[in-house]
Amino acid sequence: MQESYDALSEEDDDSENGCQAPELQGVLSKWTNYIHGWQRRFIVLKDGNLSYYKSEEERGFGCRGAISLFKATIKPHEFDECRFDVSVNDCVWYLRAESPEDKQHWVEVLEAFKAESGYGSECSLKRHGSAVSLTSNNLSATSITSFKKGRGLKEKLAEMETYRDILCNQMDTLQKYFDSCVELSSKDNSIEAVSNGSISAVDFKGEAMTFKATSSAVLTGLAQCIDAVCQREEMWRRKLERENARVARLEKTCLTLREQVIPGGPDQEEGPHSVLGEDEFYDAVENGLDRIEEEVALRERLEQASIRAPLSSSENLSSHRLWHDISKVTKEQMHYASIGVGEGPWQLFAEDGDMKMYRREEELDGLVIDPLKACHIVKGVTGREMCHYFFSPQYRKDWETTLEQMTVVEKVSEDTLVFHQVHKRIWPTAQRDALFWSHMTHMTDPKDHDAHDIWAVVNNSTQLPEFPSKNGKCVRVILTVCLYCQTLITPPKDGTEVSRDDITCKITYCSVVNPGGWVPASALRAVYKREYPKFLKRFTAYVLSQTRDKPILF
Repeated sequence: MQESYDALSEEDDDSENGCQAPELQGVLSKWTNYIHGWQRRFIVLKDGNLSYYKSEEERGFGCRGAISLFKATIKPHEFDECRFDVSVNDCVWYLRAESPEDKQHWVEVLEAFKAESGYGSECSLKRHGSAVSLTSNNLSATSITSFKKGRGLKEKLAEMETYRDILCNQMDTLQKYFDSCVELSSKDNSIEAVSNGSISAVDFKGEAMTFKATSSAVLTGLAQCIDAVCQREEMWRRKLERENARVARLEKTCLTLREQVIPGGPDQEEGPHSVLGEDEFYDAVENGLDRIEEEVALRERLEQASIRAPLSSSENLSSHRLWHDISKVTKEQMHYASIGVGEGPWQLFAEDGDMKMYRREEELDGLVIDPLKACHIVKGVTGREMCHYFFSPQYRKDWETTLEQMTVVEKVSEDTLVFHQVHKRIWPTAQRDALFWSHMTHMTDPKDHDAHDIWAVVNNSTQLPEFPSKNGKCVRVILTVCLYCQTLITPPKDGTEVSRDDITCKITYCSVVNPGGWVPASALRAVYKREYPKFLKRFTAYVLSQTRDKPILF
């Protein structure tokens, strides 16, 4: 994916304050949902918002979604060098650039925008108002709500203001009289001044009683205010406890739901039950309609291939384009199957009676491709019979339970066919398909030329232009499989004919499968440990049931 980036230099309203937020636009891959995975989207950083459009040409039709960067968290991915995540609370955008350099450029610009324009900086206060004024507004709103619910405290406060005015007037009256007395005392004619009316007479006893009563009322009012505040504090404490309990219940419910519903991120398991956010709704609908058309076209093509005229084998097998590959891989796989596991790196990971399964842990580009080798002994069936039912297409759906559709796309020879198989989708993995040739052969036992021939079926992936690997619906599996069967006969007593009780088939099953898409290694190995023994037992049981009453085929 080739990405283009345009740095936008736009004058900010706060440029005189030295605060210019960097802005950016370009094409990134955005994770849409489990079904459609990564999609190319045109991303724009402007005015503190990160918006995305389906393409640059559709900018005039409005964005598909937007997220504010003021309180966003930008986090580069731990393992993917091209990916970074932008999240605000529970809303997460998973973005992926073409190269690590492009990713680093985006991350640096977004982080710089937060540093220069985010909350907590000087620019933030100039843009959004001072923190003090915001706090004051919040307190005012809270106070109004509280006083509407608690009028007792409001009335007490009004009483306290009345008592304050009374006390102030009384203190002013007394202070003026005392000042006049002090001024006239030096002249020693204070009594004469009172008689002449120079200063007004004051009822000290009355004023003292009034002052005492007012002060007592003030103290009583203060005590009542304190009681009211304590009662409201207790009320709010109980409300807070109830709110904390409610939040705890909601968090517990969310955790339970999160375990039941797979979250919509690429780090999680892929599956069809993703919870789409509003910003992903249009992507899912539009891509879903496109995908339906692709599925219909693919189904029609497969149906036409399945009802084509009977295939005829090539006249000259050695001149067929696949024959060199068939001959080489078959020879290698038969030699590989004939040698034992020895003391090498093989690990025994499953054992059930006569069946033992070994593996070597290998990975290619992060994908598990563990080679598997199974050894099994089945009584009552020959090696040719085992290979016949493993190779023949008319029996394949009887024992291969994961097949949704199987088509023989080419008949190279009577013992060589080219198959295209579409497997059932097993949630939460994506649907898989496989295109491979299958060749059945036999050879003389190199250790005993008088013994019965060794039979084998080798399957190996190939390519055909009619069946491209990227069909928009399935993930192509790359495989190499060999079923290697050796027939052992115990001579019957008294010269009687050989019966199925005298026959034993020694089976070696080798498999190397590349799943084609990322699946957690531990999960895939756990599936191998469970499913491969079940598959081999199911197949051998099917062959036994099909050959029980039929003549022996050596």
